[in-house]
Amino acid sequence: MLGWMSAENWGPKRVAETTGAYDGGAVGARSGLMTGTRVATGIGWRAVEALGVGDMVLTFDAGLQRITKVTRQVIWNGPEMCPQRFWPLNVPAGALGNRDALTLLPDQYVMIESDAGEDLFGDPFSLIKSKALEGVNSIEAVPPAHGLEAIVLHFEYDQVIFAECGVLYYCPSAAGLLEQAVSSHAVAPYKALDSEEADVLVMCIESEHGEKNIWATSETAAPEYAVA
Repeated sequence: MLGWMSAENWGPKRVAETTGAYDGGAVGARSGLMTGTRVATGIGWRAVEALGVGDMVLTFDAGLQRITKVTRQVIWNGPEMCPQRFWPLNVPAGALGNRDALTLLPDQYVMIESDAGEDLFGDPFSLIKSKALEGVNSIEAVPPAHGLEAIVLHFEYDQVIFAECGVLYYCPSAAGLLEQAVSSHAVAPYKALDSEEADVLVMCIESEHGEKNIWATSETAAPEYAVA
């Protein structure tokens, strides 16, 4: 089974925050949610750019949680052409079970559930960087339009949140690394895969399912109250 799934009583996973990178005077964002992405909140689906500190967002494993910080950054602000490492992924409608086309930044962690993940890593729930999905169901990296913005929602502890498109996005805490290191929430039952592990997982899933659309069925969505 594979999909963007929800579950109960799963603790948050600490992974390195990769919101952006410096490149010779220009700054680019490689993680975050694209403007226009609608996420589940206590009052329904809302565009991520409309959210602010104090708003309550529905999380994968901790119910409604309060946003403690919002980071906004353009994908690329340099005068020259955007380097390919910053290019976002264009996800066609249906490629990941999404009704409409969407855009994922390459270093943004998303959560998947799969039998292959359980076989390989002992846990069906895995956090992978979006760039591991390049090539799956016509997902491809494309140059970003000028001025596109990425938004990172931060919480007291690391969380995974629901997007209306069906994707589960990882969001980092606003705590410093020292606070995270001593936090009782630092160990969790789902795994953030490194790039090699993520590539192997995606390859195994594709091999198991052959040519059919392996990402198109999601059996669990956000609760019914999270509606527009």
